[in-house]
Amino acid sequence: MANEELKAIVKDKYGKAALKVTSGDGASCCDATARAADPITSNIYGCGETADVPAEAVAASLGCGNPTALAELKPGETVLDLGSGGGIDVLLSAKRVGPTGFAYGVDMTDEMLTLARANATKAGATNVEFVKGTIEDVPLPDGAVDVVISNCVINLSTDKPAVLAEMFRVLAPGGRIGVSDVVAEDHLSSTERAERGSYVGCIAGALSRQEYLDGLTAAGFVDAEVQFTLEAAPGMHSAIVRAVKPMTGVSR
Repeated sequence: MANEELKAIVKDKYGKAALKVTSGDGASCCDATARAADPITSNIYGCGETADVPAEAVAASLGCGNPTALAELKPGETVLDLGSGGGIDVLLSAKRVGPTGFAYGVDMTDEMLTLARANATKAGATNVEFVKGTIEDVPLPDGAVDVVISNCVINLSTDKPAVLAEMFRVLAPGGRIGVSDVVAEDHLSSTERAERGSYVGCIAGALSRQEYLDGLTAAGFVDAEVQFTLEAAPGMHSAIVRAVKPMTGVSR
């Protein structure tokens, strides 16, 4: 399947997901019956953590982890969420960085952007902005953010080296990434990954652990690590991905 066709399928899926939430047909993170059907997206956030987040943002969460927690955000930092969807991780990030910080979300789907902006208004969040763009070509200047997060989105990209390069570009020197993603064990071939799930289901497009580490190194990152958490399918795991942009020698 061609890259543009895959991108169109992904965009259509997430656009329909946003419309489903807008119509009031989404599931809450506290709805165990609804969430248990998907081992990747279940039990990511505690209900207390999302108490001040609009229900629509929670219902639109299709991630595989909690990057706002693993990135250890600090007050005053500027954060970028790649593939921000309904905005839950941007809103949680905005709370963590406080009024002196800022949180951006980038998404290519108009329906998700509309939903995210409405959720920001409902939450009364003034230190957030949702911008339209792709994660392979982020509409922010070089060195604009301190932290890049993402939640089960990089595996959906058809040009992952471009995504990793963009993360490196938009980070200030010394900045870091804290990503939740689906990652394959190294022994699985691309064919074997595809046998375990679809591309839009976050499985077939997943990188292996070593491919992730090699890609981060090639982009210029240091101190890269990939830590498996939940097994989503045989040999396929939700994972925590961390890396740092060095303070010097960062030209690309």
